Amino acid sequence: MPNKKAAIKALRKNEKQQTFNSLVKRNIKELVKQGKKAIADGTIADTAKDLSHKLQKSVDKAVKKGILKVNAGKRRKSRFMASINTALKAKTTK
Repeated sequence: MPNKKAAIKALRKNEKQQTFNSLVKRNIKELVKQGKKAIADGTIADTAKDLSHKLQKSVDKAVKKGILKVNAGKRRKSRFMASINTALKAKTTK
């Protein structure tokens, strides 16, 4: 436990920031999960545009605020879009 006032305040601040960052990351993971579930259910054609927009928006915000690194954000968006595109392509070829 810190002894100085400034260190105590910094600890409080870090805990709040850590909570906020984990909520943002959790939201991104939930959007990816929703995408995987929609692919498994076969309802991806209906929700693809909405899910991809939400994911890209939240990842870009996380990168802008420094919660995710730039390449990590690009990688998440790329993998998500690739999975959606392969699912849509497989659905149209059937």
